[in-house]
Amino acid sequence: MPTLPDYSLLELASVREGDSVSTTLANSVAYAQHAETLGFKRFWLAEHHNMEGISSSATSVLVGHIAGRTNTIRVGSGGVMLPNHPPLVVAEQFGTLECLYPGRIDLGLGRAPGTDPITARALRREGLGAEQFPEDVARLQSLLGPLQPDQPVKAIPGAGTEVPIWLLGSSLFSAQLAAARGLPYAFAGHFAPRLYREALRVYRDNFQPSPQLDRPYAMLAIPGIPADSLDQAKFLATTSYQRILSLFRGQPLWMKPPVESMDGLWNAGEKLSVLDFLALQVMGDADDIRHQLDNLLADIHVDELMFTVDIYDPAQRRHALDILAQTRDQSTSSMASIN
Repeated sequence: MPTLPDYSLLELASVREGDSVSTTLANSVAYAQHAETLGFKRFWLAEHHNMEGISSSATSVLVGHIAGRTNTIRVGSGGVMLPNHPPLVVAEQFGTLECLYPGRIDLGLGRAPGTDPITARALRREGLGAEQFPEDVARLQSLLGPLQPDQPVKAIPGAGTEVPIWLLGSSLFSAQLAAARGLPYAFAGHFAPRLYREALRVYRDNFQPSPQLDRPYAMLAIPGIPADSLDQAKFLATTSYQRILSLFRGQPLWMKPPVESMDGLWNAGEKLSVLDFLALQVMGDADDIRHQLDNLLADIHVDELMFTVDIYDPAQRRHALDILAQTRDQSTSSMASIN
């Protein structure tokens, strides 16, 4: 049985219908702490704005909060949407985080605004869109790198911290840029599964070594619904179906309790769209998920899998990590017995 890649988690701090943000963030902390005890490698938070039901908009604040309540797991952004922020501010924020939690901070960068055009304008970066992304990445690399003689603008804190920068993407653009800059790359298969094979291939085929990375390092984000049985997982998955359906309809994204059937909640076209959105989703018990992951990884090479786990009940969501960890530990036990 082949060894699976490292496991990590992506968190949106999703608000259950009727819950407060305070309760949501306390649940996120408990979720991260449980992931740490199970040996998950990273816990990243995604930046979104003006979306009712998602409370991770102040991403760097939450990165610091989670890092402060854990001890070993790497914590970072998945990602900071760079069109929304001056690179100097990002460098100062993540440089400060690196000083507070040395060796545990990641800076994942996206080139989309993560919101609608009106909100993007409210973020006061009008006119500075995705086309400036390569230059902004270069500025960040410079600001987080060693101070240079006569450098006019310095990130203090930030300079010299060399916080690891990742490029995130759902198309081929960031794969090409990450390869050219010698940066680690994460593909957003949890919401844009169509081009994952092509993007990962482009990244590996074109990778150029850099001071940060001497060989390609790729991550694939996928949705997961681990449960004690496949039937239970199919039931729990209706929470994510309802959220994505709300996204397509332009409605608030509150997490809703699972339902016995989606019949009557979506039409045939919406069902196809939701399931296409979740094309890389794995679900079921440990054996089910292990089999699905083996099939997924049969024709691609990734160094890490990052899971989004949309389960309504916080205790069940933490238990899902136990099941997910079993799939990883199965391969470790198998390799140990062979040796």
